[in-house]
Amino acid sequence: MPSSEPDSGPNGGEGHIGFAPVTPDHYALLHDWLGRPHMREWWGDPDEEFGSVRDMVEGRDTTRPFVILLDGEPVGYIQCWFVGEHQSGQWATDHPWLLDLPTDAVGVDLSIGDPDRLSQGIGSAALSAFVHVLRKEGRRTIVIDPDPANSRAVRAYEKAGFRVIPDLAGRTGENVLLMRFEPEA
Repeated sequence: MPSSEPDSGPNGGEGHIGFAPVTPDHYALLHDWLGRPHMREWWGDPDEEFGSVRDMVEGRDTTRPFVILLDGEPVGYIQCWFVGEHQSGQWATDHPWLLDLPTDAVGVDLSIGDPDRLSQGIGSAALSAFVHVLRKEGRRTIVIDPDPANSRAVRAYEKAGFRVIPDLAGRTGENVLLMRFEPEA
């Protein structure tokens, strides 16, 4: 998944959204982004999150991490994780709603790195392009789990075609709003 096909850019303008697999060359940039207040608020401790990304890159975690590119420029981070791998052990204990999802479902997490690039439609465009690539890979159930208090993210995800999963509403805890990509949306 090195890049997506051309997509309309933020705010309907022209631009190409692409994805580059995270490599050690991206570490300084990602660590910087994770330390910024707008990311730290939703992602947590930057050192812990950076350690998780490094585990992905170095093969200790199957989550697939990517840098979001807008016309070749790094603008954010996106990752794809595999639900079936989290349906046992501590993950399932801490997040029992995972057991209600298909084992072949994938989850997506993303954030724009530079706070000056927020609210420009980049997140929605990147998520739409990423979902397009995942669907071409044969993925049918794609979920995202923002904090419901992160209204900017929830709106962006809705714009990209994600909707709250009605059967799980209210069953995912107060910090998780589970949304699924709905192609007809």
